[in-house]
Amino acid sequence: MTIASQTPRQALHGATTAAPPTAPRPPARRRTSLTRNRWGYAYVAPFFLLFAAFSLYPFLYTAWISLHKTSLSNIGGGTWVGLDNYRALLQSEFFWNAARNTLTIGILATVPQLCMALGLAHLLNYKIRNRTFFRTVMLMPYATSIAAATLVFAQLFGRDYGLINTLLEAVGLERIDWEAGTLSSQVAIAAIVTWRWTGYNALIYLAAMQSIPGELYEAAEIDGANRWKQFLHVTIPSLRPTILFTVVVSTIGAVQLFGEPLLFAGNGTTSGGSSGQYQTLGLLMYQQGWSNFHIGQAATTAWAMFMIILVIVGINAVISRLRTRAER
Repeated sequence: MTIASQTPRQALHGATTAAPPTAPRPPARRRTSLTRNRWGYAYVAPFFLLFAAFSLYPFLYTAWISLHKTSLSNIGGGTWVGLDNYRALLQSEFFWNAARNTLTIGILATVPQLCMALGLAHLLNYKIRNRTFFRTVMLMPYATSIAAATLVFAQLFGRDYGLINTLLEAVGLERIDWEAGTLSSQVAIAAIVTWRWTGYNALIYLAAMQSIPGELYEAAEIDGANRWKQFLHVTIPSLRPTILFTVVVSTIGAVQLFGEPLLFAGNGTTSGGSSGQYQTLGLLMYQQGWSNFHIGQAATTAWAMFMIILVIVGINAVISRLRTRAER
């Protein structure tokens, strides 16, 4: 049978069935999507450009510098030493002394700071008069500069004319040379950090407390729970993610502690006291790079601080995940 012998409908049907299938058009659809979202990409592009220029590039360049023996005046002409800077850092007594001081000051500052912030947030969550005023006052230490706060606290902890020693004498105790002792100097520095950051963390806790459903407190009250039991069994469990966040952020801040120990001595030195009794990792990094001009060692210390932060954040994440699995 030939085509000429078919009816027009049969010929048309045959032509339709013989036509090749239509090819998919994902590239055109993708182009349409890109064109449609071009303004969105344009809006976020400045952030990523600035992030690449001022965060990603220095981050990678610091890693490259840490593998060289170089000075501050000749950064581009250093000698490749591989991991020798890291070996030298791990064998340095100054590094381990600074690491111990950073850990001690971090614990002395972080634990009381977060506990007091939690208690203050709980009090501010009640319907009290002028609570807006109190919330504003809570944020004022955070708005105060590090230099001003450290100067005031250095006067308070002064050996001869400090207010703290005057109060100690008033109750029959001996004066303390706060700057000379290891533990006393670290307590003084931790007090500065605690004063500056307690209000900030209290407002974070307060915002999280206000998102807790009131039905939970009503149910606890019906069951006979008083205020303290409501705080322990309703507020604390509901704030667990927020508490974990503040612990991580405070830990990162403790590892990077720099301004308070630098200004506490009052003479601008980076040694952290006469025997390095309050020299932190941040001070050690500054001393290596900008006092001794060994910028390669300073970059190595910076990467060691970064690795310490990664380990601490990883431990917190593992603990949080294990606790979440245990509650299921």
